[in-house]
Amino acid sequence: MKKYISALLIGASMAGLTSCHDYLNEQPESSLIPETFFSTADQLAAYTIGMYGNFPVHDQYSWSLGTFIIDNGTDDMVGMSASSQWAPGLWQTPSGSGWSFTFIRNANYFLENAVPKFEAGTISGNSNQVRQYIGEGYFLRAYAYWLQYSAYGDFPIVETALPDDKEVLMDASVRQPRNKVARFILSDLDKAIALLPDNAEGGKQRINKACAQLLRSRVALFEGTWLKNHKGTALVPGGPGWSGDASLLGSDFNIDAEISYFLTEAMNSAKPVADAVVNNLATNTATAEGYSDAETCINPYYGMFTETNLDSYAEVLMYKSYNLSQGIYSNIYMQFQRNGGNTGWTRGLVNSFLMENGLPVYAPGSGYDENWENQGVTATLQNRDSRIRIFTKGDNSVTAFNTDGSTENWAMGWLINASSEMRCVTGYGVKKGMIYLPNPQSHDHGTQGSIVFRATEALLNYMEACVELTGSVDGTAGSYWAALRNRAKVDADYTKTVAATDMTKEALGDWGAYTRGALVSPLLYNVRRERRNELMAEGFRMDDLRRWAALDQLATNPYQIEGMKFWGTVYDKKAGVNPMNLHNADGTESVVKVDVAGGTGNMSDPAISGPYVHPYQISNVGNNFFNGFSWTRAQYLSPIGANAFSKTATDFDADGNVTSSVVYQNPGWSIKAGIGASDI
Repeated sequence: MKKYISALLIGASMAGLTSCHDYLNEQPESSLIPETFFSTADQLAAYTIGMYGNFPVHDQYSWSLGTFIIDNGTDDMVGMSASSQWAPGLWQTPSGSGWSFTFIRNANYFLENAVPKFEAGTISGNSNQVRQYIGEGYFLRAYAYWLQYSAYGDFPIVETALPDDKEVLMDASVRQPRNKVARFILSDLDKAIALLPDNAEGGKQRINKACAQLLRSRVALFEGTWLKNHKGTALVPGGPGWSGDASLLGSDFNIDAEISYFLTEAMNSAKPVADAVVNNLATNTATAEGYSDAETCINPYYGMFTETNLDSYAEVLMYKSYNLSQGIYSNIYMQFQRNGGNTGWTRGLVNSFLMENGLPVYAPGSGYDENWENQGVTATLQNRDSRIRIFTKGDNSVTAFNTDGSTENWAMGWLINASSEMRCVTGYGVKKGMIYLPNPQSHDHGTQGSIVFRATEALLNYMEACVELTGSVDGTAGSYWAALRNRAKVDADYTKTVAATDMTKEALGDWGAYTRGALVSPLLYNVRRERRNELMAEGFRMDDLRRWAALDQLATNPYQIEGMKFWGTVYDKKAGVNPMNLHNADGTESVVKVDVAGGTGNMSDPAISGPYVHPYQISNVGNNFFNGFSWTRAQYLSPIGANAFSKTATDFDADGNVTSSVVYQNPGWSIKAGIGASDI
């Protein structure tokens, strides 16, 4: 029970502990009697490990790049298909409830039965382990609430497994203001922090104290910036048009005080985690290709995202380990090495990376030459922040080391003639997470570790909370920023970058340049830039854009996703000899086909899209995104499904429509299924 690699196997054996339905009153079904089951440390360990399935890990994303695909569909990276959220009206109220109490119910059941025994001292086994598993219970409930609260905002707070009593259930269904939910999560994490050890039984396969501190900083930063950036709207408690019960806020509610509280807590929780690793960040040798032996990457920073065993990395607080002999593996190996993985960095992300001298690419003296784009991806990325260089597949870069000593090399053909599943969508091939081994594994037997919590987030959380709260960078934030830039091989002087920042140019490729449709300050923007660059492809981007209120401008100015420059470059047959296998061997017939109106092409039309790859302008047949990504403010929060209202209604009209419910819908969304969001 000590290893997270066994967690999901245990979870499968514990399937009887959780109901397949999702109502507030359904307790985990089991032949086990709680009075006797929650009596030993091993039993506590078995139950809590069964709830680890809530964490995103590589094997949850079949036939893809694992967790490195989560940011697809943002201004960082895109797949062949776009999310319905970018064409307002397509994302609609679902019929099911949408929100979930499954993991909350399971955690409540555990805490309700185990904590009294813990407090009475009747649980047998190693006392330190017992404390750890009780702490895990509080952490896992907090994490389950985090997932629901971050999507829906206001949310019911339920701390017990409820009886099958309609009145009790109706009362429990009342949504609490989001700030109270956030405070409840912080409270659970405080309990977890008090119980969890620095070094968990089970090592980095199980939750430890630093994980709880990091999650606490994440939640506090999320709520503090949400309240600040959405203040004065229906999306915050007490705002105009908010549907919640004002009496639940309390007579002393003050949104500015709440903002200050959460931002302060974000800094306080992030600091101990950040301080513990800031001088022990993984070394970056600014290269990527190859291993020094069967397990160790020649670049530790790159290897942190690719190696099987991540125990030695101080930054990695928790990860899921994979083991072929136990049948635990992912598809990630093949998708990275053999094709484009149905994704690609956007030109906006690539252009956000600074030159090594700390200047933006457009700034005088940066040394950047726009003509480099005509020479290919590798040329475009020269002299840049090393993160974009080592995590991007360049022209003919090595993608695999074979058993016979030969290598396989990247060919831009994946941009043109691959199926959707294997396409390199923008031409900027994603390499973050691509494993190198001298003895390649079977294509679907990847064993690289999947990071769940990385301490580097704490540095970024502190930096952002500090600037949002005080408007400046304190000494601690400055030291964190310097550490990140030094590792990235960029001039550590952030003031040099801030002074050279032109927000009108940054806004061309970075939604994070905005809050509520207005450009933010260069200082705040550069903190957001650092976060974007360090955490790319790690699943943070959409939550960041939502809490920053960074998408309002898309309502009136739809955004066209761009990739690399294609037309008029070395990749274009018209420009000369093509080194990247985009054309037939004799060069007489191009495999590049433009057919926007007919929908049979594989490249955007330069007459419509200009010289850059526009993945959503290749076809105009049934394409809701041809004119760009748009947005409706209501979509910052997810809709609650129709069945949540019918199940909690007290009245229906003659046609069976809900006329009253203790649950209210999020602003701009209908309580009826199949209807898109309206403007708010």
